[in-house]
Amino acid sequence: MAEPLCNAAVKKCKETMPQTPIFSSMLGSSCSGQVQPDMGERCVDPVYQDGNIVSGSLEALIERLVPTMDYYPDRTYIFTFLLSSRVFIHPHELLAKVGQICIKQKQQLEAGTEAEKAKLKSFAAKIIQLLKEWTETFPYDFQDEKSMKELKEIAHRITQCDEENGTVKKIISQMTQNLLMALSARSQYQEIKEKFRQPAMDKGTILKTKPQSTQKDILSVCCDPLILAQQLTHIELERVSNIYPEDLMQIVSHMDSLDNHKCRGDVTKTYNLEAYDNWFNCLSMLVATEICRVVKKKQRTRMVEFFIDVARECFNIGNFNSMMAIISGMNLSPVARLKKTWSKVKTAKFDVLEHHMDPSSNFCNYRTALQGAAQRSQTANSNREKIVIPVFNLFIKDIYFLHKIHTNRLPNGQINFKKFWEISRQIHDFLTWKQVECPFEKDKKIQSYLLTAPIYSEEALFIASFESEGPENHMEKDSWKTLRTTLLNRA
Repeated sequence: MAEPLCNAAVKKCKETMPQTPIFSSMLGSSCSGQVQPDMGERCVDPVYQDGNIVSGSLEALIERLVPTMDYYPDRTYIFTFLLSSRVFIHPHELLAKVGQICIKQKQQLEAGTEAEKAKLKSFAAKIIQLLKEWTETFPYDFQDEKSMKELKEIAHRITQCDEENGTVKKIISQMTQNLLMALSARSQYQEIKEKFRQPAMDKGTILKTKPQSTQKDILSVCCDPLILAQQLTHIELERVSNIYPEDLMQIVSHMDSLDNHKCRGDVTKTYNLEAYDNWFNCLSMLVATEICRVVKKKQRTRMVEFFIDVARECFNIGNFNSMMAIISGMNLSPVARLKKTWSKVKTAKFDVLEHHMDPSSNFCNYRTALQGAAQRSQTANSNREKIVIPVFNLFIKDIYFLHKIHTNRLPNGQINFKKFWEISRQIHDFLTWKQVECPFEKDKKIQSYLLTAPIYSEEALFIASFESEGPENHMEKDSWKTLRTTLLNRA
């Protein structure tokens, strides 16, 4: 059977549109470079530099988004503009403007020559392709009634280009169905997360006596550092799979109101970001808990060395977020003060890990390692080599500083689109990494322990630490006295 004309047009449109790898070498890999466009061409709208738009009015940028009879925007531009446009205009308002441009172009074709009228189906295919990319990449833009109304209005106009066989109508119907399914799935996930999410510290317990030797610990569940690192990678990839580009851009838009770059505040619908932020804190506290609650120094030393090996395996996998969480847990004061324990630890491996995560020069060592993992991922033949999980807090801070350092608009009023190229590049890299399917076999028992094992509050950690190794100076003695008094008052 011959391929339907409109399907063929959509396929041809997709095949012939620019397929340049998104953001490849566009602005380099560093966000420290200048992202202020040359202002020499103030009267030009939009302004191009090396073939890319670097600034323009909102109206001009919207016009470059909408296909014409002879033009389809580059995929890189579609992603960047749709991502950044929400800073300046609500999605439903953008849809309305896109619809107005589509109607105008359709009317021009209908009023033109027979040859131009014949291109109506091709034009319709391009509009459908744009809407498909939009609904698939940013489905949450269509969560409200206004956006859905505008989408349906555009769809109604486009179906008139193919009233004879209804192919366009069927494609739009399928697109709408897929969109509704995506919105439903995301809504259900958020409802579950909202119902069960709890701050990490809510799980903390105050230790009044030393734990029994029969109490289960991580080593009784998994004594292989590689396997534990693999299960941590499972959890990381599951968490990041539910983080979407509009979530990250929403954080950029509201970052000024957030404290310490945490994913909290009055930002709407950021449950997945909160869950990921809490996961990092929980893992750090779990590591500290597992170390501090061990009674015997020899076993405690073994526990420290075990987590050092787990962190090293995470580094080798490309799971930098878990690695950083583990190191952070071992650097918490209740753990760091255990000098007798650390004196027995072979710290050479830990020193290497701390070198990789050295904060000096803006985490230069970590960024070099991350770049190496990213390059490995690009040329990888297996999912094992494709894994790249960046330190999420640093990723958010990079976006934050890029947002704060460079203005949204230039002195002439044009949008500083070069800034948003760079923000989009970094977000797109993250989206590429999060799509990797975890190649490791899932162990439900280990994951259940990692996600549900009791963790101590900061106060409980200090109590366990002091019971393992007594206070050594006046400050520690005062802290220990205060903690014991608190315990007696609660008894």
